[in-house]
Amino acid sequence: MLGLKLLTDPRWANIAETNLAEILTDHAWCEQKAASNAISLIVNNPDKEELVHELSAIAIEEMQHFKMVIEIIKQRGYALGPERKDDYVNQLMKFSRKGATRNASFIDRLLFAAMIEARSCERFRVLSQNIQDQELAKFYRDLMISEANHYTTFLNFARMYTVDVDVEQRWKEWLDFEGELIRSYGKTEHIHG
Repeated sequence: MLGLKLLTDPRWANIAETNLAEILTDHAWCEQKAASNAISLIVNNPDKEELVHELSAIAIEEMQHFKMVIEIIKQRGYALGPERKDDYVNQLMKFSRKGATRNASFIDRLLFAAMIEARSCERFRVLSQNIQDQELAKFYRDLMISEANHYTTFLNFARMYTVDVDVEQRWKEWLDFEGELIRSYGKTEHIHG
C-alpha cells in the first residue's frame, strides 16, 4: 500500500528498544514537527478550504500524539530531551523542487509530507511487531493506522490540487529517492534513524 522501495530491517526495533527514552523523545518531536508542517501548509494555502479543514484535524491529532508520547515518557520516569535534528527529513527536504511554479512547489510539499508519513507508518509497524514491550507495541500499532491515514490524505491532496505536475510520476521519483536515502538509516534509536 505504501509503495516504499526498501522496508526497515526488523532488527531496527531491537536497537530502538535498547534506548526507549531516546526513541520516545525523538518520536515526540517528530509528532510536534508533523503538527507544525500541517499548520504551515494551512497558513500558506488558506484559499484551499478542504485542505484547511483536513489539515486542521491532522495538526490537532499530531499534537494529541505528542501529548500521548510525553505522557508515556513521564509514566516511565524518563524526561523529554531537547528537540532532535532529523537528518532523514532534512535530506528529503533537499529533494523538493526549487524554483518551480508555486503549484509545483506546493505539490512537492504535499508529497514530502506524504513520504514522511509513509515511512513513519512503516516504522511504527516494525515497532509494533518486533518490540517486547507489549504496551508500546499496542501504542505503535494504533499510531500506525493514524499515520497511514495521514499519508493517504497528503497524497490525495497532491492529486487533487495539481495543475502543472504529473503527480504519479513525481511520486514515483519521491519513492525512488527515498528508497536510496533510507539505505543509510535504520541503525539508531530514532524514528527515521
